[in-house]
Amino acid sequence: MDEKDKNVGQPADCDCNCDSGCDSDCSNCASAGNCSSQPRSFLEKTNDFNDIKKVIAVVSGKGGVGKSMVTSLMAVTMKRMGYNTSILDADITGPSIPKAFGITEKASANELGIFPIQTKTGIGTMSVNNLLENDTDPVVWRGPVIAGTVKQFWTDVLWGEVDYLFVDMPPGTGDVPLTVFQSLPVDGIIVVTSPQELVSMIVGKAVKMAEMMNIPILGIVENMSYFTCPDCGKEISVFGPSKVEAVAKEYGVDVLGKLPIDPKLAAACDKGMIELFEGDWFSAAAKKLETL
Repeated sequence: MDEKDKNVGQPADCDCNCDSGCDSDCSNCASAGNCSSQPRSFLEKTNDFNDIKKVIAVVSGKGGVGKSMVTSLMAVTMKRMGYNTSILDADITGPSIPKAFGITEKASANELGIFPIQTKTGIGTMSVNNLLENDTDPVVWRGPVIAGTVKQFWTDVLWGEVDYLFVDMPPGTGDVPLTVFQSLPVDGIIVVTSPQELVSMIVGKAVKMAEMMNIPILGIVENMSYFTCPDCGKEISVFGPSKVEAVAKEYGVDVLGKLPIDPKLAAACDKGMIELFEGDWFSAAAKKLETL
């Protein structure tokens, strides 16, 4: 349900003095502004020391499509263009950002808040793995605790001045995506997908959730789109012909890029050297972000 549609009408526990036939027109109501029938914002306030200009959520309808890699590459791309970028790792049960950037340092804090971990090129990051004693310790928490941790990454971390804060979301449309969309002032989402046949359904779920939450959809990135033969240079569609253009047209969104299957890229992630990647796959996505 749209936030603007929540609590519309006269609820049974309304604390204003209007009668039970309230039509939600508060222009002549003495309790205007104090009635529980009016929509209320769930946005959380970030730390007073932060100046975060744009929040971009990177989402997927299912796991295993390379969402964390796209998040990392987008942050590095915008950093190379001269912007201050940071990454909030909202995938609490499957954190990947520290590994991609080779971060083993644990987070520290003082009375003002938690300090993000800086990558080699100065990208601020915060992940649950920066708080765990061992990186392989499982996070066996219930939904409300996980959602609360994500909110703390927004409210308690001293991000500082950030042009683009990328939020690496968990897959699906559960507690954490709902928490992020309601609690953070998200300026747009990037949907990550792969070329398989079920792509339309998966993209559809992510797009429809964004629409329900009134979050602009910036476009789609297709990962594992093709493989370039090292001998002849031919692009081979390992998973069959790409369907991303047709899906993008179906939902009225842009294609922001196609990321190939690249062993060097995978090796860079595994070695924590994602900041050294070479490629211009996200030039269109970067231009889109600059227009926000």
